[in-house]
Amino acid sequence: MKNTTAEKPKTVSADKWRTARLKLLKAEKDLTRLSDKVALQRQELPWLRVGKDYRFVTAKGTASLPDLFQGRSQLMVYHFMFGPDYLAGCPSCSAIADGFDGVVAHLAHHDVTLMAVSRAPLAKLLAYRKRMGWSFPWASSADGKFNSDFNVSFTKEEQRSGAIEYNYEREGAWGDAGIGDALSKAGETPVGKIAAMTGTDVATYTRERPGMSTFVLRDGVVYHAYSTYARGLDGLWNMYQWLDRAPLGRNEEDIWFRRHDEYGRD
Repeated sequence: MKNTTAEKPKTVSADKWRTARLKLLKAEKDLTRLSDKVALQRQELPWLRVGKDYRFVTAKGTASLPDLFQGRSQLMVYHFMFGPDYLAGCPSCSAIADGFDGVVAHLAHHDVTLMAVSRAPLAKLLAYRKRMGWSFPWASSADGKFNSDFNVSFTKEEQRSGAIEYNYEREGAWGDAGIGDALSKAGETPVGKIAAMTGTDVATYTRERPGMSTFVLRDGVVYHAYSTYARGLDGLWNMYQWLDRAPLGRNEEDIWFRRHDEYGRD
């Protein structure tokens, strides 16, 4: 979304600026109150018992889903887009993950474990984490069903037949005149550009999706409490929270961001 404020600057008196700011302040307070109400609705969602025995590979060895809680009662999983065929993690997920290390200790102190989970082999994940300078825990779901069961990883067959359900909606098939044609021009569309940044084509890239899921461990039983996808993750993008308060806002028409170690390379 491009902001045209810079093209048509508007200046007013101090009194008029204050009047405009107070009008905005009311809208901001209304939004805050609505956000509080939505947060309460989120917390009041019923829980769903997790019956499968999911297995993961971590830096400490093989782990179960209860093991990922690391002794705490709550687990927040960020479904990081890093498929087995990716050469590097998704730059969008990387931008979100840049904010993880600062909150891990605070969440842990509040009985919450934050964990990233991806399908790429652990060695790939740890090498990329080292490159990015991160330290948050990251687990590989390898060839298990965890990612597919939580609707963030899909097969070629699902993609081609229109069997993908993401963000609680069914997607169209990659037909001759379908979503595949719209996205397949690698390097020409925003999705194509991001796919190229992961070293994959669009089809391979989009078989992984971003998301966040939360779980509760109670009396040895794991429950699924919440999952969100797509723009439901907006609040986790620290840079966008800042840009939304900058004079020109997000001010974007295309993919402008890079991994934090790539700025200045062009």
